[in-house]
Amino acid sequence: MIRFPFDNSYARLPEHFYTRQAPVPVASPGLLRLNRALAAELGLDADALAGAEGAAIFAGNLVPDGAEPLAQAYSGHQFGNFSPKLGDGRAILLGEIITPDGLRFDMQLKGSGRTEWSRGGDGRAAIGPMLREYIISEAMAALGIPTTRSLAVATTGEYVFRDDALPGAVLTRIAASHLRVGTFQYFAARGDTDAVRALVEYARARHCPDADGPLGLFRHVVAAQARLIAQWLLVGFIHGVMNTDNCAISGETIDYGPCAFLDEYHPDTVFSSIDHGGRYAYGNQPRIAQWNLARFAETLLPLLDADEQRAVDIAQEALAEFPTQFEATYQSGLARKLGLAEPAPDLARDFLALLAEHRADFTNSFRALADAVDDPARDAPAFAEWSARWRAAGPDAALIRATNPAFIPRNHLVEEALTAATQGDTRPLDTLLDVLSRPFDDQPGRERHATPPRREERVLQTFCGT
Repeated sequence: MIRFPFDNSYARLPEHFYTRQAPVPVASPGLLRLNRALAAELGLDADALAGAEGAAIFAGNLVPDGAEPLAQAYSGHQFGNFSPKLGDGRAILLGEIITPDGLRFDMQLKGSGRTEWSRGGDGRAAIGPMLREYIISEAMAALGIPTTRSLAVATTGEYVFRDDALPGAVLTRIAASHLRVGTFQYFAARGDTDAVRALVEYARARHCPDADGPLGLFRHVVAAQARLIAQWLLVGFIHGVMNTDNCAISGETIDYGPCAFLDEYHPDTVFSSIDHGGRYAYGNQPRIAQWNLARFAETLLPLLDADEQRAVDIAQEALAEFPTQFEATYQSGLARKLGLAEPAPDLARDFLALLAEHRADFTNSFRALADAVDDPARDAPAFAEWSARWRAAGPDAALIRATNPAFIPRNHLVEEALTAATQGDTRPLDTLLDVLSRPFDDQPGRERHATPPRREERVLQTFCGT
């Protein structure tokens, strides 16, 4: 039997933090995709996982030795409205893997059947959304952005029913943890200060053992989220559903639902079919992250000081560090994207304004600067004045190429790969994943994967998949 190096610390927390439940077996387990490179990083035997036993584990039909399957409790603000009981409605945490380097990661099955938290849902997932998470999360990892990872996608031999009948799948997700702002909200909403305190100590031990108490944890999370959101913006990523239950304490990107990458640049861009008011638009993500962190701070107030006003003041002072930390990461990142060693806020702002005005492609416009460093003839007339100022700052072409990807998960190519895979053809998926594994490399013959969509290829909406 395949062995996993489990050590399940979350399962040792009090029983009201979760419900113990095994995944619901499926009709016919099959392995659609195995991330062999990630398996090796985790110290797992990829050859063994690629067989029938691995497929049974990844589909939820076989619980491996040492696993302690459970569904986690959490709440969350969804589009600003508080839901006191969310939880893992279609996911099961099998356990925590300890890598050969001594690192700890959650191993979770997503789409593994109904739980106590399903709220009327079927607990299942379709191939398309699970492969979307696989593609985007692995692309983010290759871009160097903190993210949950995808170890495998298993087929179920069953159909799930959304607008149509779709073939089912289960994703195996690897995460530094699945602790969310919503996890803390679940207990705070019930006035369970002891549980919040236990959760703080657990989160500190797992993610920032040198942090000092609840305030130290909060400051750590503020800094991690500030860095993460800046990194999102620097590659043109739009999460699409930044609810508090999708805000990870670890600082990883989590829950790839209606996510997308910019083609044409504009800060008001929205792809998510459920974001009718643009709450989670590309340019609004820093503000929403700070809002989410304010909700996190509210859960910690009883632990910060016995005097409520004093606790609020302490929390506000720590939360006020977010804009400064975000801007520091964002501006230094923009400088590198422009090939500059030091931040140049005016140059960066004016370049982004030109991109927005002309609806220019975000990724290709930055990447093209490398070829334009020594060649004014490449300048578009509308960019000529800006380009003269930029060249005077001494940009470095090598830095531009090392910082700006040539390849991102273009929305139309992602949809093409998902549609083909759903119909049984994984060739576009295989090619796309190979391209995205080396995003900063020039890849001759792969120009199509760096080309913006034609008008008829544009993807205007992305969907959650639940």
